[in-house]
Amino acid sequence: MKLLAKTNRIYLAFSLAIYLFAGLAFYQVVRILIYREVESRLRVERLDFEAYIRAHKSWSDSTYFIENKVDVVPVGHRPLLPETFIDTLIRNRYDDELMPFRQLTFYTTIQGVTNRVSIRKSLIQSYQLIEVITATMATCLGLLLLGTFWFQGKLSGRLWHPFYESLSRIKRFNLASATPLQLDKPEINEFRELNEVLRKMGDKMQQDYRSLKEFTENASHEIQTPLALINAKVEQLIQSEKLTESQGRWIEDIYQASRRMARLNQGLLLLAKIENHQFTENQTVDLTALLAEKLTDMDEVLLHKQITVQIPSRVPFEVQLPPSLADSLVMNLVNNAIKHNHAEGRVELASDGQSLWLGNTGNALVSNPERLFERFKKEGSSPDSVGLGLAIIREICDTYGLQVRYEEQKGWHRFCISRRLEAA
Repeated sequence: MKLLAKTNRIYLAFSLAIYLFAGLAFYQVVRILIYREVESRLRVERLDFEAYIRAHKSWSDSTYFIENKVDVVPVGHRPLLPETFIDTLIRNRYDDELMPFRQLTFYTTIQGVTNRVSIRKSLIQSYQLIEVITATMATCLGLLLLGTFWFQGKLSGRLWHPFYESLSRIKRFNLASATPLQLDKPEINEFRELNEVLRKMGDKMQQDYRSLKEFTENASHEIQTPLALINAKVEQLIQSEKLTESQGRWIEDIYQASRRMARLNQGLLLLAKIENHQFTENQTVDLTALLAEKLTDMDEVLLHKQITVQIPSRVPFEVQLPPSLADSLVMNLVNNAIKHNHAEGRVELASDGQSLWLGNTGNALVSNPERLFERFKKEGSSPDSVGLGLAIIREICDTYGLQVRYEEQKGWHRFCISRRLEAA
């Protein structure tokens, strides 16, 4: 969820709660004021009633009280009680509907007899007034809330425009490019300071990237050259006829160590280049066809180990990869399937267009499956392996939107490569 949407939702919920509270409070205030007015008029009616009693010494229906219904009920010699106000419903004799009234009840003495007097005043007009006021208030508050929300959205969009502009430029920023990160200088101080920090970070990242790239290229050249020289000299020594058996073994050990060092150097440099995104020329590659081709190229090795290759389906599995990395990915998968297979074993390649599987027979797994893709983690103690093949596969997949997983069941080992599902 975007920040503006989250902010607007919180603001809308808070404003709605405040407006509801204010509306209820306003309704109660209006109701109290109207009730006070009605009760005040009922007290005036009581004063008129008592004045009438004092003047006439008795009570009879009077047109003076035609607006309000007055009930006078003798209650004997009961002591006088304080006045009370209550709401009551009285059935209208014309349309037979219950009508709301506010009733004042008090006690007075008429000709020596205590009487309970009830004076009622209709609340129809008061309720209508409350309804009109409430509807008007709700409409005004609703319009105010919608207007404020709309204005807040427009204002926030304009205020946050520099941020989104900077974010868009950062997304397009490429470390491999010679163009530095260009950001505006907005009027808002916080955004201006943020852009300045981001610009300095971009410059530092480009500088570090260039330094690391230069180091990688230099290391690749400077280390490979002496290693190649060592291998060449050792090969010449191996062919010499003057070596003793012990010297021959020593030189053979040196030769194997130098070759392992060369493979290790190549693997680490390749990982560094992948991590630094130095491979930029992506192409559409069919991994199914490429794997089948590599398995065909390894016919002699497969024949020597008596390994059978089965390809039940050749559904294309096309991905966007630099050709050199696609070749490295496929070669590591094939080498792993052959190296960890056993005599008279089996290799199977399958694809459904969305996923690719390469399985092979082999011994039961000893190591933790979750750690197979770590650097220098290898199954067994083979001197030919430097423990970087699966790490390279994982790095390629992670960098180019693929995911790889390993499955092992009853001596059947299978690697699955599929397209990564983006988070919603």
